[in-house]
Amino acid sequence: MSDARQPRRSREITTALQRALGARLAAALVVGSFAGAVLNDAAAQDGAAVFQTHCASCHLAASALPPDSSVPSFETLRSFAPEAILNSMLNGRMRIQGTPLGDANRRAVAEFLGGRSLRERQAGSSLARCESSSAFSGPAAYGDWNGWGNGAHNTRFAKDGGLTAADLPRLKLQWAFGFNDVTSARAQPALVGNRLFVASDNGEVYALDPATGCGYWSFLAEATVRTGVLVAPYEAAGAEGWAVFFGDLRANAYAVDATSGELLWKRQIDDHPLAAITGTIAYHDGRIFVPVQGLNEEVQGGRPEYECCTFRGSLSSLDASTGESIWKTYTIGERRSRGRNAAGTPLWGPAGGGVWVSPTVDVKRGAVYLSTGNGYADPPQPMTDAVIAFDIDSGAVRWSRQFTANDNWTLGCGRSNESNANCPQTLGPDFDFAASPALVSVGGRDLLALPQKSGMAYALDPDENGELVWQYRFGQGSGRGGQWGSAVDGRHFYVGVADFGLPTAGGVVAVDLATGERVWSRPAEPLLCGELTRACSPTQGAAVTAIPGAVIAGSLDGGLRAYAADNGDLLWQFDTNRAFETVNGVEANGGSMDAAGPTVAQGLLIVNSGYGGTVSMPGNVLLVFGVE
Repeated sequence: MSDARQPRRSREITTALQRALGARLAAALVVGSFAGAVLNDAAAQDGAAVFQTHCASCHLAASALPPDSSVPSFETLRSFAPEAILNSMLNGRMRIQGTPLGDANRRAVAEFLGGRSLRERQAGSSLARCESSSAFSGPAAYGDWNGWGNGAHNTRFAKDGGLTAADLPRLKLQWAFGFNDVTSARAQPALVGNRLFVASDNGEVYALDPATGCGYWSFLAEATVRTGVLVAPYEAAGAEGWAVFFGDLRANAYAVDATSGELLWKRQIDDHPLAAITGTIAYHDGRIFVPVQGLNEEVQGGRPEYECCTFRGSLSSLDASTGESIWKTYTIGERRSRGRNAAGTPLWGPAGGGVWVSPTVDVKRGAVYLSTGNGYADPPQPMTDAVIAFDIDSGAVRWSRQFTANDNWTLGCGRSNESNANCPQTLGPDFDFAASPALVSVGGRDLLALPQKSGMAYALDPDENGELVWQYRFGQGSGRGGQWGSAVDGRHFYVGVADFGLPTAGGVVAVDLATGERVWSRPAEPLLCGELTRACSPTQGAAVTAIPGAVIAGSLDGGLRAYAADNGDLLWQFDTNRAFETVNGVEANGGSMDAAGPTVAQGLLIVNSGYGGTVSMPGNVLLVFGVE
């Protein structure tokens, strides 16, 4: 049809496509023929048409949205690999929109946006195989980094990691490893014994040689693996061994043999279609503890065609050897009907209370601690945005302490939502917890210390049902992004300042553990990525790591920095905003660093760089530093 006869919105889409791709491709799209167009194969033709019908109205308008919008622009999508786009529709934020398209249309859209054909996933295809094979040695006596927080207490303090502040000026990049066909490197590595274990957004989990980066094995999960990696013992058929535990974005938990990479067992922890595991699994005495979150529902709940909302956060305990369930405890009450919205869609609630964090195990008190996220649907619940203590044997809730009440938040909702029944009646600030409570002893007293997205840090007394000992405001607080983890060294509590999108974003703060008083505050450093934009930001919400005499923090600007523990002086920094030659031959570059923090073990500093998405810079590289 002629442009004059097109509906107004269709004309706007065509105009935007003409600007983005050139008039020839956009004209071909209008008439449904791609002869002579830039992308002229059948998949590209179908992909463009599907994109126009199902995707263009949001993504072509995204360039004009505010900087903190969660919708990536069409230009941003065109910069992603088709495998990353397909993964988003299968496992990520676009899962609801992608599901009804079917496999053929999802693949066609991914190839249209990515500009090339998809590559089939094959485990181990991106490994540089080690010339000799050796058995996994098991954990070392000391000096390893295992799990999320370097031990069951989640202190993120590498006391025996082989690096101190005095070593920092001599740190040099030893080798780099590229993750194939992804835009983010988000899973925290674990260095245990003679193996470096790390996972990828493409669903692969690797066992690498920490000295050279060559690969012993690769395991392919069903979906993206964002969790850190935990190594713990298992028993099978009377034999003992070591297993690698992790979770994926379809709420599957896995146990893989650490020496061979063979699957021992897999269990789906939650059958909600939008449940996912991103918090690293914890272990104690033959059991693992698995947290579950529901971000993919949180970002869909405001849509009138979606039945908002039914996800409930939870913590499960499983037998580490078999994967059999021991107990499961939800963080909010059972759902019930909330009627229907104006479109006739059934509504449900309560919902939310997802768990982003790795559980903290307290053997002395027989407890497991975690912190929770916000609610998605009314009515408000008492254990959202809270710290909870579970009985380690039964899963019963011993106590909980909520820090932001009535925080029901769903994407696409206004501050007040009388006319949109899908949304919370009053929108909360989205101040969920994304950091594990650190269990630490100071002055003969045990404390649980952690930061919140609100910009507040807290210390609680585990012997007094979580009674507040001190609180400290380290930032203004922002609902965007996450405040992913603090570090404690027995004297100080360290945290990076997220405050995404605010003038206060970035920097690192140290607080006296005993008193909650500020020791020092270091503002954000000059940006390493250029001028301030949606993607180039000083935000430092990534988990930080402490070593003797220093604290190390990544940033959305691509910088990895170390600060003096006593006064916050900048001791060392490394700019990851470049391409790297990798040991496995994969083209790789650094970018933003968020969520996971640095791993320090056996004299090495190990970090992932790249956090592609709506408001940060993509990347796909693992970097390993050592002292020279």
